[in-house]
Amino acid sequence: MGRSCTTELQNEEAANVSLWTEAFFTAELLLLHAAPVYYGLGVTQGDGSGVVLIPGLLAPDFYLKPMHSWLSRIGYEPYFAGISCNAQCPNLLIEGCLKDAIDRARAETGRKVHLIGHSLGGIIARSIAAQRPKDVASVITLAAPFRGTVAHRTVLRVIEVVRDRILGEHGADVLPGCYTAQCTCDFVDSLRRAMPAWVLESAIYTEQDGIVDWRCCKTDNPGRDIAVTGTHIGLVFNPSVYSAIAHRLAEAESCHLGSKPARRRYKPCRAA
Repeated sequence: MGRSCTTELQNEEAANVSLWTEAFFTAELLLLHAAPVYYGLGVTQGDGSGVVLIPGLLAPDFYLKPMHSWLSRIGYEPYFAGISCNAQCPNLLIEGCLKDAIDRARAETGRKVHLIGHSLGGIIARSIAAQRPKDVASVITLAAPFRGTVAHRTVLRVIEVVRDRILGEHGADVLPGCYTAQCTCDFVDSLRRAMPAWVLESAIYTEQDGIVDWRCCKTDNPGRDIAVTGTHIGLVFNPSVYSAIAHRLAEAESCHLGSKPARRRYKPCRAA
């Protein structure tokens, strides 16, 4: 499966993964609509906090609609990131539409926000949490290779195309190393920081990942890492992922009860 990731950001490297297995994500979507968790059964109700959803590479907000609807059903206020296609400099996204989405969620709910990001969206979510720890209650990453871009060679070629497009479109607005680990912008610098202790962090990953090396998607802290069975793409439709998200959001809520009275109290936080 290629070499293991370290705790440092790395250059892009091809991963020995089977891209064809990602076709099974459709089965996860079908199973989701048959799963009790999707209809809020057996799930602790939320406290009305805002949850900002961040899509993956080349993806729009729209494919996160099932998760958006589910979060609303179980008592949270979901917000899309405002991204029509995630093929932009992450730093510009954070300073633009994502800042607007987080500010809106903060203002409308009166609470710290939760961030859920899929793949590249998870990397962006971690960077935001490090930059705005006073505004973030928790960050949940789904198959996000935040410890190095070790991905299928097809994905690496796509990244090169996106990088060239960004440099050509924005020129002086981005740094020459944009979309690489060598970039010195706030986005990359924030990824190198330790997650603030009061931000509940969760890294959900699958060892069947056909896009990236799953070892780059975990923190190596058993209290934060959650393994599920499924595909990289399908994690946003995976019933096991929805159960894990509900649990971690409830756990984060109990950590931040002081910010505003919650609808329901949960057991005290466990040390992550």
